[in-house]
Amino acid sequence: MRRYFGRKLLIYGLTFFVAVTVNWMIPRFMPGDPIASMVARANVTNAQAVEAMRAYYSNLFGLDQPLWQQYVNFWGALAQGDFGISIWLFPTPVADVITQAVPYTLALIVPSVLLSWVVGNQFGAYAARRKLLDNTVLPVGYVLTAMPYMWLAVLLAWGFGVLLGWFPVAGGYSFSMRPNWSWTFVLDLLHHWALPFLSLFLVALGGWAIGMRNMIIYELESDYSSYLSALGAPTRLIRRYAFRNAVLPQITGLALQLGVLVAGALVTEIVFAYPGLGSLILKAIQNKDFFLLQGTFLFIVLGVLIANFIIDIVYVVVDPRTRAGMAGAQA
Repeated sequence: MRRYFGRKLLIYGLTFFVAVTVNWMIPRFMPGDPIASMVARANVTNAQAVEAMRAYYSNLFGLDQPLWQQYVNFWGALAQGDFGISIWLFPTPVADVITQAVPYTLALIVPSVLLSWVVGNQFGAYAARRKLLDNTVLPVGYVLTAMPYMWLAVLLAWGFGVLLGWFPVAGGYSFSMRPNWSWTFVLDLLHHWALPFLSLFLVALGGWAIGMRNMIIYELESDYSSYLSALGAPTRLIRRYAFRNAVLPQITGLALQLGVLVAGALVTEIVFAYPGLGSLILKAIQNKDFFLLQGTFLFIVLGVLIANFIIDIVYVVVDPRTRAGMAGAQA
């Protein structure tokens, strides 16, 4: 088992290195000059002052150095936990900006991922055994899983926010309120959270339901199910074994789909102007904020890799065949 997880950690480490390197490169090959944007926002007309400001900011952010030196400095700062200073919100550190946005993104991603996976698997398992439910879950599931996150978010905002007026369509909380720990503010947060969560939950729900429904049917028609049935085993016992075997590919699918779900959450945040990492990425691109962009990407990469590693551990725990294979390989 130690060798297995050691190999996994090596793979994740290499993936992290490559992903962070690509994230560092992307902003620097984007068109535009972030220093010019900062100087323009200062609204200075004196030519000498403009040149002095350009030189100062270029030196401050290290953009006057060769690219290879900027890359080395980036890893050195990253090793110390320094993500740099935001160009858009200068002089606020990038870490502080990200810290304010992370809770909103996690509040969307974690419940939508877990609840859609659990509810989708349960619905899929029931649909495989009940024809009436199958005739409704399967078509609805195909429709939901084919919907782009952004399109469903727009539909929900238009229907429940604009037409019915039940939910707000922008922001993480009302503009008239200030963050605090009162129940009034918490309820307001949930009111703004409902539609972004629902858009992520529904799209993911359809895919999990279809996948589990197909896997349950496959397991119930397999040889071991027929053998247990011939021995007179209770139907409930056969279905329990079928569900346990069918859920294993769904765990693998959760790891594979995690990046897609995170990307969908970021797009959904932009649609609802939700103050999470998705909105930060959009603002960073608009303001050519290299450091904020690579900081948000870094957090997303870390989050996806850590979540995938946790799923690998869960897979080893729930699948005895994996543990037996690992024991055999060590022997």
